[in-house]
Amino acid sequence: MSRISVDSVKHVAHLARLAITEQDAEKFSKQLDAIITFAEQLNELDTENVKPTSHVLDMKNVLREDVSEKGLPVEEVMKNAPDHKDNQVRVPAILE
Repeated sequence: MSRISVDSVKHVAHLARLAITEQDAEKFSKQLDAIITFAEQLNELDTENVKPTSHVLDMKNVLREDVSEKGLPVEEVMKNAPDHKDNQVRVPAILE
């Protein structure tokens, strides 16, 4: 006997505003039961000496230290700006 009934599948489909056929409900009921069976197999594993992890890989911060540095001189930056005024880059207006 399936742990997920066809009526339960139909109810959840209704809550999610999904239209499913009777055949779909039966198919999903069997698939969900298979998923639960597989998940229950995980409960049989011995995890007594396994440390909890937040990620399977040993993750470390690979970014450099955030240190402020002096930027480029304004005159040098403005050389690359096609249109500028009062040490600010001018761009086309996008708002009216």
